[in-house]
Amino acid sequence: MKNTALTHIHESLGAKMLPFAGYNMPILYEGVNAEHETVRTGVGVFDVSHMGEFLISGPNALDLIQKVTSNDASVLTVGRAQYSCFPNETGGIVDDLIVYKIKDEQYLLVVNASNIDKDWDWISAQNDLGVNMQNLSNGYSLLAIQGPKAVEAMQSLSSIDLSAIAYYHFEVADFAGFSNVIISATGYTGSGGFEIYCKNDEVETIWNKVFEAGAAFGIKPIGLAARDTLRLEMGFCLYGNDINDTTSPLEAGLGWITKFNKKFTNSDYLQKQKETGVTRKLVGFELTERGVPRHDYEIVDAEGNTIGIVTSGTMSPSMNKGIGLGYVTTAFSAVDSSIFIRIRKNDVAAKVVKLPFYKK
Repeated sequence: MKNTALTHIHESLGAKMLPFAGYNMPILYEGVNAEHETVRTGVGVFDVSHMGEFLISGPNALDLIQKVTSNDASVLTVGRAQYSCFPNETGGIVDDLIVYKIKDEQYLLVVNASNIDKDWDWISAQNDLGVNMQNLSNGYSLLAIQGPKAVEAMQSLSSIDLSAIAYYHFEVADFAGFSNVIISATGYTGSGGFEIYCKNDEVETIWNKVFEAGAAFGIKPIGLAARDTLRLEMGFCLYGNDINDTTSPLEAGLGWITKFNKKFTNSDYLQKQKETGVTRKLVGFELTERGVPRHDYEIVDAEGNTIGIVTSGTMSPSMNKGIGLGYVTTAFSAVDSSIFIRIRKNDVAAKVVKLPFYKK
């Protein structure tokens, strides 16, 4: 089990630690609902240093990224980031990721912790272009400072105007006394804020300064359990639950990151799938009766016929109702479609809703 550079701090704060993606990670501090509310209304900090970072550079860097990812990275300018995925050769997804254009001919790919080795091998196998690849994952830490008060709380730690960094843009700048820190207006919560990429030997000092600067704003450490409820309220996919090696980006509602103005891995297959239509779709649903949907629960129709499966589910802390994502046959995918979630042999009524669940 790997530790992050901050594991000893989480343990000293009394966090509930559990294995996650091969790392010893803080799952809970004071409780999911309280931590969720902190991020929705104030500012909270996640240690997400388990994520993977690959530096891709050289004259053919863009060509390799265009080849292995579904989105069109040619539109990126320095200081912009892009959500994308690695399609596989059988119609599924190797992983989802964020692509950062650091400078001309240099990109940072941020991948899921559980897929670091898999992703590295996947890109390496397709790198017949002489592109320089560096796996920085073990040397870098990542803090997600999230919530509506994040900009104001963190402004004293940097000389740049944090409020001027637009969504999915970033700056390489000074932060908490260190230079060349990536300050990225990205995150997984839907409540605004930043992700801070720094070296392992810098992160403890940065963590301490972040909490000093945020003290007046009620800043708190947040565990991965609340990260999951926050992302689910936004309808954001989690690899391993909502997308995987067998789910196509078009089935998963990720057509917006699947661009056919270029060739990429399995693009011909996916283009045909787009033209012929998919047989199942990932939808968001709300329970209209009391209950909590969970991963792998069956989704059925009014007659009890299985029409799909729940991929993520929870009791929404913001809305106090059961919500979830799941794949259903296309006939049941329209908004307001009536479906049922089989919870311990009871078929609980639900309806398909437009994402995100949580509206600010």
